[in-house]
Amino acid sequence: MFLRQLTYLVALDRFRHFSRAADHCGVSQPALSAAIRQLEHELGVTVVLRNRRVFGFTAEGERVLAWARQTIAALDGLRQEAHFARDIAGGSLSIGAMPPAILVLPLLMESLRAAIPALHLSVNVAASADILHDLAEHRIQMGLIYLDQVPPDGSFETRYLYAEQLVLAAAPGVSLPNRTTCGWQEAAGLPLCLLGRSMRSRQIVDACFREAGCEPTVFLETNALELLHAELRAGRLATILPVAALPSGHEAAAPLQIRRLSPCPAPGVGLVRLRQPVVTALMARSWEVAGGLVLDDALKL
Repeated sequence: MFLRQLTYLVALDRFRHFSRAADHCGVSQPALSAAIRQLEHELGVTVVLRNRRVFGFTAEGERVLAWARQTIAALDGLRQEAHFARDIAGGSLSIGAMPPAILVLPLLMESLRAAIPALHLSVNVAASADILHDLAEHRIQMGLIYLDQVPPDGSFETRYLYAEQLVLAAAPGVSLPNRTTCGWQEAAGLPLCLLGRSMRSRQIVDACFREAGCEPTVFLETNALELLHAELRAGRLATILPVAALPSGHEAAAPLQIRRLSPCPAPGVGLVRLRQPVVTALMARSWEVAGGLVLDDALKL
């Protein structure tokens, strides 16, 4: 069994198409197909379901695929370890972050680059469940999510960064209560744009409205923060977002009105990584630096 066969298998899972997987791997489709068949012959099991209408993996193939990902991830870690030993300023790190933590990403990247100047970063914004899945599949090395979303089975390690604070925000033209704090009953009467219901942040907001015994007036639901920010800038709708998900100062045409919401939960947000028996020097250093961020004061109003 050769490493290239495992690489082809992982590419096939990613693209779900023989030709595109072959192009990604820089080989011909017949060569990739032959390598997969050779792998099946060596293992004595059928890995890929070959059907004109349906493409997928057998149950045995899914288990082989999981081992292939682990093997490739381990080899990548070995290569990075060797590279890190030669040049402590380099390496590659993939991070997944949930949308409500978007403001934290520049702070996190700045800290990592300050400690590892030539670090190459790959950042993907996704839901917490997708981030945990990508960590388990070795597609990313670090996540930024709600800590209460992490399974308690010991598969992951976590580092607390800050307690999230939800606030009511609107452009100057929207009429808000003339005080620094707003109740959920008052917020429910405003025209709102909110994150989609699949987002944990939105689920927390909905729970607060239910606890207050009121139904919000929602005109727009979306998982795209850019759309919510556009509505805020246009002055048409108000929103409820974590402080870390508010538009930065230069994005708004005029300073936003901000009201603290009371009562309001403060879920913990932090870093998560897959628990592994061996951690590369690059990952150890990145985890140390990222976990050293002090963000509670910066993300609280």
